[in-house]
Amino acid sequence: MQARQAAFPLLDPVLRTGEIGNLIRGVVPTVSGIAKGPRPERNMDIYLDANATTPVLPQARAAAIAAMSDDFGNPSSVHGTGLKARALMDAVRARAHRVLGVTHGQLLFLSGATEGIQTAVLSALTALRSRREGGEALPGLLLYGATEHKAVPEALRHWNTLLGLHLDVLAVPVDGSGRHDLAWLRERAGNAGLVCTMAANNETGVISDLDGIQDALSDSPALWLVDGVQALGKLPLRLNERRIDYAPFSGHKLYAPKGIGLLYVRDGAPITPLLAGGGQEGALRSGTENMPGIAALGAVLEQLEEGGTFKTSATLEAYRERLTEALTEAFPGIVFNAEPAMTLPTTLNFSVPGVPSSVLLDLFDAASIRVSGGSACGASKARPSDVLVAMGLAPWRSASAVRLSFGPATDMALIAAACERIRACGASLRDSCMTPDMQQHALPVDRITRYVVDGAVCYLVADPVSRRCVIIDPLPELTQPLTQWIRCRSHTLAAVLDTHGHGDHSSSAAALRSEVPEAFADGGDTDPLGWPLGLDDIRLGALRLTRLAIPGHTADSTAYVLDDGEGPQAVFVGDTVMPGALGRSDFPISAPLQFAPSLNALDRAVGRDTLLLPGHDYDSRYACTLNTEIPRQPLLAAALDGSMDALEFARAKAALERDLAPTEFQTMACGARVDRGGELAAVALTPGELDRRLEAGCAVVLVDVREPYEHRLGSPPALDRVARREAVALSALVNTIPQWLALGDDVELVFFCRSGNRSAQAARALRRLGLKRAWSLAGGVALWPARSDEQSPAAA
Repeated sequence: MQARQAAFPLLDPVLRTGEIGNLIRGVVPTVSGIAKGPRPERNMDIYLDANATTPVLPQARAAAIAAMSDDFGNPSSVHGTGLKARALMDAVRARAHRVLGVTHGQLLFLSGATEGIQTAVLSALTALRSRREGGEALPGLLLYGATEHKAVPEALRHWNTLLGLHLDVLAVPVDGSGRHDLAWLRERAGNAGLVCTMAANNETGVISDLDGIQDALSDSPALWLVDGVQALGKLPLRLNERRIDYAPFSGHKLYAPKGIGLLYVRDGAPITPLLAGGGQEGALRSGTENMPGIAALGAVLEQLEEGGTFKTSATLEAYRERLTEALTEAFPGIVFNAEPAMTLPTTLNFSVPGVPSSVLLDLFDAASIRVSGGSACGASKARPSDVLVAMGLAPWRSASAVRLSFGPATDMALIAAACERIRACGASLRDSCMTPDMQQHALPVDRITRYVVDGAVCYLVADPVSRRCVIIDPLPELTQPLTQWIRCRSHTLAAVLDTHGHGDHSSSAAALRSEVPEAFADGGDTDPLGWPLGLDDIRLGALRLTRLAIPGHTADSTAYVLDDGEGPQAVFVGDTVMPGALGRSDFPISAPLQFAPSLNALDRAVGRDTLLLPGHDYDSRYACTLNTEIPRQPLLAAALDGSMDALEFARAKAALERDLAPTEFQTMACGARVDRGGELAAVALTPGELDRRLEAGCAVVLVDVREPYEHRLGSPPALDRVARREAVALSALVNTIPQWLALGDDVELVFFCRSGNRSAQAARALRRLGLKRAWSLAGGVALWPARSDEQSPAAA
């Protein structure tokens, strides 16, 4: 790769095609810090999500390959090849005993921690059922730590139901530090049949007080399961000394491949096979053993036993301190969600005030730093961390939490590179006016910026020349970020407007005015919706905002028309017209008989092709026009063609809106959706398919829909043959929709983002508006191939 002149925070806006693979894929041995090599280059992956999984140690990889190519025998075979495999497996088991300090008890090879947990829970609960069948009175509780990995409570509930025990499954509370409430546990331990805790938490790194838990269980008949996944290679579990009955481990959390793990079972603890069959593992876990996985795990255990590869606790703590300093410098006000003295030295969990975790994850990913918002198993669910909620932390901390974790084989070069990029992330966030810090180098201002909270939409309309702005339909959740935006960019706030009196949320107009009184153009009086009294229009430089009364959804419903001197460019219509729906008119403050006349007034005022920007957008459609809605909404068509009068329209609409269910966000539905996404046909275009279009001479526009804070950090993928490339943030998409619609069907508009999710929203929105050749690049940046002539995984 050719050297570049720019510093990391200001990467080139476009990468050469041959450089894309390095940006996306990196070089695993260097990135993971487990092999000798140069300092990671700024566009290579820096992997800091080791609590989710780790790369495979080179020694482990070599051992696995040898087990597949040389010692490939079945350890159950009695010939020489099989005996070699058996000897290898026995040697790894013996090493595991030594590394874990286990001189008695059993160690079973299985697929990983989830299988180990299932086996342990099944064994304990089967023993309880046998005691019940023998006439014994059973304890009534199954207990698990409130911050356990979901595999534990789900296993408890599953087997409790399947075995017909129907015991009470309760979570052991934790305090604000994430440690178990030992007094609560001690009070209930005598009535517990099984207690499940973890040695160290996968999200926060909090180390459990195992000695305290053991003391709380001293008079309890309960069996005790300790999840040792995050402890392996980091903490001494002292299995010989403690009364732990079961301890599952997972190889892929410590540089072994996925699909191999261990289960420790104490001597005398009940054991019931989860898998029955050929009798492998002493008939306790049937199925031909995963010999490559076992060999690889043995290589990792060898490094643990002999030393050299894995860093000392002191070194790892020094790494964490370096990262902590970089994070604190990058994000003033940052809060760490667990005390360092109580956590693994390889884990940091933090929150940044006013910045949701989704933004932080996109920010870090744009800088090719791989982190997560919590457990990888729950990463696809956009909800606050259950672990932090259980700790009783403030909701904003749960919603903003990010986990940064590294493995014990990490080297200093990786940590230094990570710190450099973390500081760049902080600068990018400041330049985007998303932190309270004042910034002299704010990124350019878009004419319209869209914000969405649970389907409700707020708009910021700004003119960068006059530095005047208007906020339409403000939401309480946005008061802080909007205040930061105004102050950071030193704009005058000409007005804060509502399109109508809202039923599903409170307007934050008053709160916003009180937060930035210095930003208001004047302190004059306004009408109830925020329009300055005595003004016919609001001027934002060359832009002009006028209002149009459109009663129906509510009696005070108002549309705001944005004109740039060449006619209406966009209309903020609130809930009067939404993509796929008309605003409901069954509220006490509605004016149902005026709804149809208002639609006709809107038609006359702005025409049928002007973009209508809704107050709610539950399906991420961004905008609509009367022309796009007429064929999809029969009531709208009937109102505009005169086939229904106002009374007939109101009656038909009332029937449609009867007994409307809440939205997916459990908020009041503001309209009956009659068009639920018939255009959601496949819009994904693989890199290989894009290549073929380019080779065929198709005109292609490649559009990066990531946000400005991402654009600043990460060079977008590009093909030299794509002559036209644009960066249009999804939040500003509505600004360029008219130009894109004017391209016609001769141009392929290909959107991309980090993963393909946001670009798919953009492509579907444009398809719905009539642009048939709008596409989303499959897999986004994550699956972009190394070279334009190389087929990506998505294209295979």
